[in-house]
Formats: sequence, C-alpha cells, structure tokens
Amino acid sequence: MTLEIESLTPKSGQLSVNIQLSATINVTAFSARQKVAGFVADEISTHLHGGDPVLVLGERICWRVPVVLSLPPTGDRGEVGFIDVDVETGQLSVSPDRIEEIENRAHYLASSSAHQTTSSS
Repeated sequence: MTLEIESLTPKSGQLSVNIQLSATINVTAFSARQKVAGFVADEISTHLHGGDPVLVLGERICWRVPVVLSLPPTGDRGEVGFIDVDVETGQLSVSPDRIEEIENRAHYLASSSAHQTTSSS
C-alpha cells in the first residue's frame, strides 16, 4: 500500500512529522477500484478502467484510483486522470470538470496512439 499526503511540501531545513489519524475503512482498495471502473465504463467510456488505488490523506481520507485508457489490441495505454473514493462512505469525488479532463486526456492519448500505430506500419 502506498500513502500520499497532500500539501506537504517543505522548502528546506529539518522536517519532523508525527501523524495520528483514525478512520474506519469501510471501502477496501479493491472495492474502490471496482466502483471507479463501473463509473467510468457507464459514464465516460468502456475503454477506461480503474488502476491500483493509493491511500491519500487530505481533507478526507480516500482511495485515489487512477483512470487508465485501454485500447484493443494493445491494451493499457496510460493514465488519463484519477477519481477519489471516500474510505468511509464509498462516495466518489468526481465533478463535471474532472470528467471532462479525463475525456480530453483519453482522446489525446488515443489519437497519439493511433498516430504511432499508423506511422510505424
């Protein structure tokens, strides 16, 4: 498991961090990945799926699930964004802007992949 802490960017000098958090993890990483996979397939494209989640400590504790573009016959082409899933409630943190960003990156990656395929043929 990977742990990311948002907004901790020391500039220089000594840093000492003691963290004590408590949360009930009602949603596993596996479940978070499934939730994101279902959402992106239903709402954006069936060519998208969830990647391996990381636990993120921020305003809320959540699973950050990368959204991955996969194109036949080559498979996964790369990450096009992420969706956060609250560890306690399972609620997805996704806005219309985030969806548009994922769509735009997916279109860009798909078109650049198509150009690579035709230029190497």
